[in-house]
Amino acid sequence: MILRAFTFLMAAALASALTAQSLRVTGGVTDYQVIQRDFSSAETAVTVSGTATAPDGREVEARIPGRDWTKIATVQSGRWSGKLSLSRGGPYNLEFRVVGEPLSAVIEHVSVGDLWILAGQSNMEGVGDLVDVQPPSPRVNMFDQTDRWRIAEEPLHRLVDAADRVHWRLDDKKQPVKMTGEALTNWINARRKGAGLGLRFAVALAGTGIPIGLVPCAHGGTSMDQWSPALRDKGGDSLYGAMYRRFQAVGGKVTGILWYQGESDANPKAAPEFAKKFEDFVAAVRRDFNDPNLPFYYVQIGRFVSKDAAEPWNLVQEEQRLAQHRIPNLYMVSSITSSLDDLIHVGTADLKRLGEELALLAMNRPIYSVSAGLQPAAPEPSFIRREERLIRVGFENGRDGLRAPGRVAGFTIHDATGAPLPLIYRAQIDPIEPMTVRLYLSGDPPPGATLRYGYGRDPYCNLTDGRGFAVPVFGPLPLPQ
Repeated sequence: MILRAFTFLMAAALASALTAQSLRVTGGVTDYQVIQRDFSSAETAVTVSGTATAPDGREVEARIPGRDWTKIATVQSGRWSGKLSLSRGGPYNLEFRVVGEPLSAVIEHVSVGDLWILAGQSNMEGVGDLVDVQPPSPRVNMFDQTDRWRIAEEPLHRLVDAADRVHWRLDDKKQPVKMTGEALTNWINARRKGAGLGLRFAVALAGTGIPIGLVPCAHGGTSMDQWSPALRDKGGDSLYGAMYRRFQAVGGKVTGILWYQGESDANPKAAPEFAKKFEDFVAAVRRDFNDPNLPFYYVQIGRFVSKDAAEPWNLVQEEQRLAQHRIPNLYMVSSITSSLDDLIHVGTADLKRLGEELALLAMNRPIYSVSAGLQPAAPEPSFIRREERLIRVGFENGRDGLRAPGRVAGFTIHDATGAPLPLIYRAQIDPIEPMTVRLYLSGDPPPGATLRYGYGRDPYCNLTDGRGFAVPVFGPLPLPQ
């Protein structure tokens, strides 16, 4: 009873001191924020500002509990601003006061680590069932779409009441309307979909000891045109503008971009222009984010149960595969082996797997110091050799050989017009060269024949490396004559 009374009195005393509000923190840092670390220094300088009722000339000091107070600013005209140095890690509680006065402000659960932007369309937004989702981690926070820092938890994206109008639903007059009040509460309580890959990515990456902050910006059903950098100055009325605004709101520095988009461009009109639009998008983000080497980690689009033409879909997949070879610091994983929760959306279990794979690729960067034994990329075709009616397809970058449950599936041969030919009667992993597939043919391919893997919008593909990384959709690649 005595201990309980003492605790109550101490809490009351602290509340009284804070209520006095002789000093407020109004900028630079807030509860649960993750601050992008400075890669060039052991310490990261954070500019913090606020107001104070103290006379001009009085000094403001700050500390992490258990450490010494450090003077960081001087009050001028009721305001103050100064720099605070923080080591990588956390979470920290930051205390502020005017020198000689009681503790006035506490900012809780602040970390210094890496920020990642999540962008693209629905498979990045997350449409997986909210069942067996990735649990939260105390080392992973999010700048949610209402512009509030908090512990990251599924679902990461919530468009209906986002700070940016571009995400709101449209009314009968095609005007964006923000959901509020009881309607919002009911919508949240009824939600059964929304799991994505971002949280699993972040939790896996936080296993390196680096706190992670996520900045969700994705929006389902959106095309490269809707993500056009030319719309930046429209701010929250455009996807790119909203992403750029949120980038600035979290400090104007991030470690990388997670990107999952392409389904909306896999049509006859947009697919031929996809490669240039994606390349221009990457260049614009790097320019606007003032980081010419900013890494992009992205997913090659997978399956779509549809009777529409295969060519535009496969063209986007091939351009995504080739982009990582044309543009530095792009890294791709494939979703072609993933299970779906509906006609086009990846299920929760495989979204978590894709997030894990992207994290493994990110861990190859020296900033995480855990690259030993990892591979810098998912498996990729490296050669095609023909020996009469036997074709050998070799792969690089994969680890621990190739794997396939049952017979290898997904390879097709096509004639010069693109029509599939029924020539492969057996496909198997080479028993001697574990990163090579043997394709046995019933006849000779005609001149101009090509090889594909994952042809069609909904192929069955089952080839992975030993880690489970799916071989990406590829082709058409020319067959040796």
